[in-house]
Amino acid sequence: MQGSILQILGIYILTCMIWGSTWLAIKIGLESIPPIISAGYRFTLASILILGVISIKKIKIQTDITAIKLYVSMAFFSFIFPYGLIYWAEQFVPSGLTAILYAVYPFSIAIFSFNMIPSEKIGINKIIGIIISFTGLYVIFSESFTGNLDNYVLGLIAVFISAIMQSGIAVSIKKYGRHLHPLAMNFYPMLIAGIVLLAYGFNIERQLNIKYDYKALFSVFYLALFGSLITFTSYYWLIKRVNIIIVSLITFITPIIALFLGWFFYREELSLHQLAGCLLVLVGLLAAIFGNIGKALKKKT
Repeated sequence: MQGSILQILGIYILTCMIWGSTWLAIKIGLESIPPIISAGYRFTLASILILGVISIKKIKIQTDITAIKLYVSMAFFSFIFPYGLIYWAEQFVPSGLTAILYAVYPFSIAIFSFNMIPSEKIGINKIIGIIISFTGLYVIFSESFTGNLDNYVLGLIAVFISAIMQSGIAVSIKKYGRHLHPLAMNFYPMLIAGIVLLAYGFNIERQLNIKYDYKALFSVFYLALFGSLITFTSYYWLIKRVNIIIVSLITFITPIIALFLGWFFYREELSLHQLAGCLLVLVGLLAAIFGNIGKALKKKT
């Protein structure tokens, strides 16, 4: 059991680290490629990479009726609509505001989980932990809230809807997708998402300036390999083994990772205000996890 705990912890941390860097990679890519086309390239390339891996490892893609329903639902409500909205919103909404609003994800996970999977115990400690962590995230980015929020209304709505959609699909996968391989289950959804987003993107964004420079290539490849293949496989692997609310708390950690990456690579200033917020997030995470590790970890299927 100790080995599995360490494995789960390692994959949890890896997922947080990579996803914490994807916001920056998206921003870099948007300097060269319009948002919908950029997301389309990302998921098309990711599906090709996934196909290569599952072919080499001879992993079977399940095609039962439940799997097909999940693939279609994932394609539209985990990738096409949410990421189309996120990429579009990233053009207008400051990253701090995006992080705060997307942090409704754990709250939404708790609501969906309560209604769809009664056996997934929420517990008062998890609710308190979510609230504390959310407060910490607000403290971190509150200094950056300048200007009129009315300018970001549509972008903020897009981020909010994206979080709700993805939380619903995550709980559905937890309930109905236990028989699916965490890597193979991403192939069809990402392939469908890539094709749809590229078709739609080239239809509405073809007149925009597209530059296939090193920024575009880096962004697409990094987001396809690390931000899609590795992270989504890891995330779905975790969902099968860990209480889904604990997994959803990754949403609170990734903005902090992004904050420290900015400090490390770009020498961006870290204030005491922000460090206090990071501490609050950590306290919230400990409150959510403490005393529930035994219940949170599930037996491997």
